[in-house]
Amino acid sequence: MTASDQSDNDIDAEETRLLDGRVVCFQPLRGYRSAIDPILMQAAITARPGDRVLELGCGVGAASLALAFRLPETRVIGLDIQAPLIALARKGATENGFEDRVGFLAGDLLALPDDVADGGFDHVMANPPFQKAGTSRPSPDAVKALATVESEAKLADWVRVAAGLVGDGGCVTFIHHGDRGDELANLMAGVLGDLRILPIQARADGGGAARIIVQGIKGAEAGQQTELPLVLHETGGKYTVVVDKILRGYADMSGPSEDTVKK
Repeated sequence: MTASDQSDNDIDAEETRLLDGRVVCFQPLRGYRSAIDPILMQAAITARPGDRVLELGCGVGAASLALAFRLPETRVIGLDIQAPLIALARKGATENGFEDRVGFLAGDLLALPDDVADGGFDHVMANPPFQKAGTSRPSPDAVKALATVESEAKLADWVRVAAGLVGDGGCVTFIHHGDRGDELANLMAGVLGDLRILPIQARADGGGAARIIVQGIKGAEAGQQTELPLVLHETGGKYTVVVDKILRGYADMSGPSEDTVKK
């Protein structure tokens, strides 16, 4: 499917709020909707003022919009193959007043638009489809199916393209399903160095990683470090204190923000 196969009017959407209500995001009423993964992913990125950040497979722009709010001196571009989702992302950028430094493009990562193909980004982040093609029955909703099941672009393609779009010293950040964590880490180790691996598990009592965040640096020496798991839920089901602060935008993966200290 190409970016032009769907019209911008295919999706009925509603306004939702991110980061404790401070960021507006427009989501489809049915089918594909962003969960917590984009927020966790962008919280792992530490960028300097003026850095350029690219999100591959941005969907409705949840991660890009949250990052632009959290790091107001960055410039962000989001790319997705689904034009209706890009239309919602652009609407979010306008609603939040980010148009001067956040842009969204409809395009295929296997045939990059000229606006991103030149590379030179300081950061690339991606939350690619979790499921391999043919391993499960796709959703009958076409938008959700394309967002959750690999098509022509496989995980190896996502990693290769992401690594090619950052300059030396640039950082690539992926979030993926825990079952594919080893696969993701091995792919990233082939093109990036100094890997940081963060398992994310549902509860402290184990059960394996539900998600995994892997970061790597272009041009860095080979090597990897696996950190202690980030635990999502307390025994009663509530988010842990750390995760709650991250999801509400008062902390990132490095610790609490200034706003948290003031609170």
